[in-house]
Amino acid sequence: MFALSARVTNRRILTTATRRTASFVSSSAKGTSDKRKFLSHASLPVVFGAAAGLVYISQKDNNVTFSEAAESTEDAVKKVGNKFATYWPRNIMILFGPPGAGKGTHGPKIEEMLGIPQLSTGDMLRAAVSAQTEVGKKAQAVMKAGGLVSDDIVVGIIRDRIQEDDCKYGFILDGFPRTLVQAQALDKMLRESGQRVTKVVKLNVPDSVLEERICGRWIHKKSGRSYHIKYAPPKSMSKTFTGSVKPETMLDD
Repeated sequence: MFALSARVTNRRILTTATRRTASFVSSSAKGTSDKRKFLSHASLPVVFGAAAGLVYISQKDNNVTFSEAAESTEDAVKKVGNKFATYWPRNIMILFGPPGAGKGTHGPKIEEMLGIPQLSTGDMLRAAVSAQTEVGKKAQAVMKAGGLVSDDIVVGIIRDRIQEDDCKYGFILDGFPRTLVQAQALDKMLRESGQRVTKVVKLNVPDSVLEERICGRWIHKKSGRSYHIKYAPPKSMSKTFTGSVKPETMLDD
């Protein structure tokens, strides 16, 4: 991880280069969200890589333009980032919890904090069918026949999905695995590429709270938006004198 910094013998030069790199990243990131997202993943190794790149350029040719220096630095950042993604263990997390525990609420927060996508088996299945991938076609045939999609098909869909670029640094699985057999199949699939699950988060919520959350939920079918009579009621909602919700007033905002 610190191999790049070893190339720079003068500590003062490294400090100066790091400051220049930070300034360049700050100015260029204003108009490019992708760069900002990429740099947040790479963390410390990328900063050292970029700093070493600038030092190398300044020592080689004092007449180099800033744009040339920036381009070379960006290449150095990408190179170190790719190494980081290849050799550093991916952050593979499983999010457990019963319906109503808050996976849909906390999942996106973890996703934003770690910079890795939250993958729902339902969403992945629909996406694979829509894209007509090989595994998606198999799943579509099973569903059309009224059957249940097998674990092998689901694992295949996950295998395809985690090859995409947004999963380079890791991913969060939501809703899978649900059984011991599925967990073993997931372990086997990850082991084939020398990986493993690195974190498991279980959300524990009292049954009484789960009952209140689930029984108070209302879903607008056309839009898929979710409401709750206590926590997120629609503006049109009204109740009877006994406190019961009038169903006809539960309209989509």
